[in-house]
Amino acid sequence: MTILSDTNRIERNILIKASRERVWRALTTAGEFGTWFGINLTGQAFVPGQTVRGVMDPEKCGHENVWMDITVDRIEPQDLFSYRWHPFPVNTSIDYSAEQPTLVTFTLEDAPDNSILLTVVETGFDKLPAHRRQEAFLMHTEGWPMQLNNVSAYASR
Repeated sequence: MTILSDTNRIERNILIKASRERVWRALTTAGEFGTWFGINLTGQAFVPGQTVRGVMDPEKCGHENVWMDITVDRIEPQDLFSYRWHPFPVNTSIDYSAEQPTLVTFTLEDAPDNSILLTVVETGFDKLPAHRRQEAFLMHTEGWPMQLNNVSAYASR
């Protein structure tokens, strides 16, 4: 796993021993994404320009009644999937809709031994309110390696 970051951008990648089609399906089928990510997206679909919403699994996120909204930005089949969301939205007394969301982009590249190099980049932390910026950045800096391990384990089964 490679780790690159500054205060506005987090970049992580992982080599997944699975086909491009399998990794792509795990990323872009809302129900499958929800399974490995820890959010209930049952019955929903990722469509550019549309938002899906689900409650996060408290065992995975450590918080009760945390909802996550994902607005799909782009889907370039089997190459790129991106969405916007409000990072670390765990305080139920805050209306996060007034904040500028960050952009999450997943890219897939072929790798040796029939593997896929999956890279995730999240940008836009510098546009968050100052009182939330550092905590959201830190939590996502720590969280992306875990989520990449989750999708790798899920897609490799």
